[in-house]
Amino acid sequence: MDLHAGYPYSLVRYGLPFNYPRLDHNLQTDVLIAGGGISGALAAYYLTAAGIPVVVADSRTIGLGSTCASTSLLQYEIDVPLVKLSRKIGEKNAATAYQLCYRSITELEDICKKIEAPFFDRRDSLYLASYKKDLEWFKQEYTMRKSLGFDVTYWDEVTVKEKMGFDAPGAIYSGMAAQTDSYMLTHLLHQHSLKNGARVYDRTTITDIAHKRNGITAQTSEGYMIKAKYLVMATGYEASQYIREPLLQLRSTYATVSEHLDIESCCWYNNCLIWETRDPYLYMRPTKDKRILIGGRDEEYYNPSRRDKLISKKGRELKKDFNKKFPHIRFIPEFQWTGTFISTEDGLPFIGNYPAMPRTYFALGFGGNGITFSQIAAEMITEIILGKKNPVQKMFAFGRGK
Repeated sequence: MDLHAGYPYSLVRYGLPFNYPRLDHNLQTDVLIAGGGISGALAAYYLTAAGIPVVVADSRTIGLGSTCASTSLLQYEIDVPLVKLSRKIGEKNAATAYQLCYRSITELEDICKKIEAPFFDRRDSLYLASYKKDLEWFKQEYTMRKSLGFDVTYWDEVTVKEKMGFDAPGAIYSGMAAQTDSYMLTHLLHQHSLKNGARVYDRTTITDIAHKRNGITAQTSEGYMIKAKYLVMATGYEASQYIREPLLQLRSTYATVSEHLDIESCCWYNNCLIWETRDPYLYMRPTKDKRILIGGRDEEYYNPSRRDKLISKKGRELKKDFNKKFPHIRFIPEFQWTGTFISTEDGLPFIGNYPAMPRTYFALGFGGNGITFSQIAAEMITEIILGKKNPVQKMFAFGRGK
């Protein structure tokens, strides 16, 4: 699947920082991870740390799938608000999902410290009510989050104007958020895992998988065999070819990054992450090198050609969206791109086994929380392979929507 087009900022900035070999022989391991993006890299990190032999195989050059197109926001909020998710899956389960994502940000920070990755930046987050009609449930959202102990403050219309300089009916200001660079974090995770015994191969396409009672055998496009006790599918949005879940919805999102801003103070109150309630929602953040990243303007996915033709148009629209809020900040687009992603009806990832594929576990962090979901998936799947039971995993299981 053609997952992105245009010039993703991280790829342009960092290029190809490390090289990985193409698989050119048969091999055997405990766990084969299909997919070397951020999901596969986190899975390899956790499994390797648990002392489990791991092989990673990616059909592309490492990081050149959807990972390099990620806008790398780290938020505990998922695409479905807590109050609305409670109606879908129950208040207890919704609270658990949000708490896991809340904890995930700290877990990712700890991982970055352990592998000495300078790609984690704590930020606050501002969730804007786009319309006055949103305020009724929006205030309930704030109350529910506060009751769970989350670090949140409610801003009324006056406070939004005073703090941010633009108009919005209300907002939830959160002290738990961050930003990273998923592309570089992926590479540094792999480098750490390689030092601890993992093997990582790119340009290695798995074309066939045989599932047996005691393991799996994967065949590559060049005829080499990989035997493993378990298979972890971390192929992201391309995993839709293996599963048939009615909850999956393909969409395309767009992003643009400005030129470097040559100003003393960039850019707004606490340089918080900004997003909103409307669907599709607009989101933005300053980068560490004083640029501004804006994303949104999602469309239903039809084909790569149609998606790619909209890049320029969507870039102009995103610029206008930004100028409405911050007319005093000169935004000159320098990079813009599009990527395809999958959303689910309940906003939650798919983690765990798929009945049609024995000894296979999926780590699919769909939606706007792909990175935090990938961390949760990596930790859960490692526990499953180690024989530990986790009742929470049922919330992310296949078939939950039936």
